[in-house]
Amino acid sequence: MSFSIFVEEYLLLMLARLVTTVVLCGLIGFERELKNRSAGFRTHILVGVGSCLMMLLSLYGFVGYLDSNSSIRFDPSRIPSYVISGVGFLGAGTILVHGLTIRGLTTAASIWVVAGIGLVIGAGLYGPAVLATIVVLISLILLNHVESVIKRKSNIVIQMTVYQNFDIEELIRLCTKYYVDVQKIEMHNGNESDKRIMLEIKPNKSLNIVTFSDEISHIHNVLSVWNV
Repeated sequence: MSFSIFVEEYLLLMLARLVTTVVLCGLIGFERELKNRSAGFRTHILVGVGSCLMMLLSLYGFVGYLDSNSSIRFDPSRIPSYVISGVGFLGAGTILVHGLTIRGLTTAASIWVVAGIGLVIGAGLYGPAVLATIVVLISLILLNHVESVIKRKSNIVIQMTVYQNFDIEELIRLCTKYYVDVQKIEMHNGNESDKRIMLEIKPNKSLNIVTFSDEISHIHNVLSVWNV
């Protein structure tokens, strides 16, 4: 296979697919960048382009070798399969666990998706890639607001003011005692002596919120408790 044939038949094709990958994966990464997530614009582009490159390598990188060795059997799905499994480690690095709060799951999922988009574009399937990008953007932008509204209506939010030396483990033990499904815990510093804690819980049938709030107020170093 001469260089001129490679340029005419493969180089422009590969360039088109790589540029498409940059655009589509960049759109998803840009949404993550706007929300100040750990993996943003550049990370998503790199993952997508890398995946696309591996797919192109699998499809076209061994054409000349296979043409001269017709007896060799080659499976083009082997390299992409390693991309899918390998990108999981990168996604896991974006997941942060702080107390009962887990952050980064959506970003990890978006990294996994852009890897898939890169592979699909590398295989020349532009339609599914564009459709997947649209679905992902709708999920990240629109459904995020819908989910927030539904959670605010169904969950109970308890605010409390505590001293700086408040032991969060006591609050966690109380939640365990009442079998409370904790959705989120956030801490915000107040003045030099106190801080504010926001506890978002999913109610259950056996939970008496008045009794539960009263129990919280009796925890050591709790100054005040109120429901939002």
